[in-house]
Amino acid sequence: MAAIQQINGDYYGSKETVTEALPYAKKSKDYISCINNTLGIADKELSLYDDAIFYYKESVKDSKDLEDKHIPLSNIAAVYIHQKKYDKAIIILEFILNQKFLEKKSKARSKARTQDNLGYAYFKIGLHEKGLYLMIEGLKLRNEIKDTYGSIESYLHLADYYSKKNLQKSDENALLAYKISTKLNSVDERLEALQILVSNDHSPNTSKYVQQYFTLNDSIIKVRNNFKNKSAKIKYDAKKEKDENEKLRLEKAENQLSLQKAKYLRIVFVIVFFFLVILIAILIRYYKNKNKAIEFKSSYDTETRISKKIHDELANDVFQVIAFAESQPLAVENTKENLLQKLDDIYGRVRGISKENNKIETGKDFTKSIKEMLSTYNTVERNIIATNLESVNWEDVDEIKKITIGRVLQELMVNMKKHSKASLVVIKFDSDQKSILINYTDNGIGCEKTKISKNGLQNMEHRIQTVKGTIEFETEPQNGFKAKIAIPK
Repeated sequence: MAAIQQINGDYYGSKETVTEALPYAKKSKDYISCINNTLGIADKELSLYDDAIFYYKESVKDSKDLEDKHIPLSNIAAVYIHQKKYDKAIIILEFILNQKFLEKKSKARSKARTQDNLGYAYFKIGLHEKGLYLMIEGLKLRNEIKDTYGSIESYLHLADYYSKKNLQKSDENALLAYKISTKLNSVDERLEALQILVSNDHSPNTSKYVQQYFTLNDSIIKVRNNFKNKSAKIKYDAKKEKDENEKLRLEKAENQLSLQKAKYLRIVFVIVFFFLVILIAILIRYYKNKNKAIEFKSSYDTETRISKKIHDELANDVFQVIAFAESQPLAVENTKENLLQKLDDIYGRVRGISKENNKIETGKDFTKSIKEMLSTYNTVERNIIATNLESVNWEDVDEIKKITIGRVLQELMVNMKKHSKASLVVIKFDSDQKSILINYTDNGIGCEKTKISKNGLQNMEHRIQTVKGTIEFETEPQNGFKAKIAIPK
């Protein structure tokens, strides 16, 4: 069941399901190893790389011999490649490739995968010829054994390799990956191939690829959401049919209503307390340090204080709902539904305000928080795409600049949502030895340059100037909007 959920993109559901298998697997370590490996795959797809490595290592511990251990070891190397820890990946992959069991005919797929990943890691550390040789050898072996699905990864790696050397070859490999993944209905690989084609911008069909990307992305989001809903409903209905009778269902509904009311109240008060703690921290920092960096953080924390005030305005609605619950007969179905709807509305408003004004994550989950923030502005009519976010070494960027980048991106999104009427937004991240570069482009209605200051963009300029960066706007009526940001490292 967990494997089916992973195929359909329900990684959180997969983790819940496979965890339910643990009590049944205590008598056999073989199943424990499989369960840990499955948990590692889910966390890797959710970009929780440290957690993924932990579960893969647990899987290695529970594997009976080196031949079984090589699968989670290969998965650890793949995570290291995603983390750009190529040296660590190379050590593991070289060790696996030197094992005699890989020469077995039954292990040809594993050998090809190891060659391809090792070649890709070599390429990423600058050993281009050595890397290209291994990637080609891996592709040859995959074609010989007719590992069609595995060849997709080889073509994507080669497309990445040639993207800096020969755009025509890069497009050719990306197109091969796209055709095979389309034939095999492998959606994630299709999206990755289209992203490479769009990034190369070498073909007259680039606009077509962009449209295909967003159409496919919208489609898979809907399909996966439907799958999650169906899966949850099936599990719920099965349990309900087995365990509940009419009286228990009524009691359960009343208990759920009470718990839900308490849950929503706790959430509101916890959020208020959270913002109060932040406010106190702001005041302490402000009076201890008055340099420009702390002044900047003070303005950042002031925004969270504004969010707290908005939450306070919800208090009356919450107490009205409490009064409603105390005065109305909850046994009446319409009353219960009305109350639940009111609570759900308040909860949705609180979450919306919190997401727009919450603290910027500046630690190891910075890229994840940026992706989540940008994704909240995706709608059926509007698509947001961010490229090369992981290409920047964010560990070398200080906290103040990360906060600046997060807030400026939020303000760009808010400005776009209010004014541009854009259906497509592309944000490209890049870096050189001195600066972090961010290029924002949308296809909205634009505006005259003389009216830029009236759209709330002066605040962005102030933020960027505080960290000694620059921001340039390019816009004309009906011709979209562009912003180029450069922040020194």
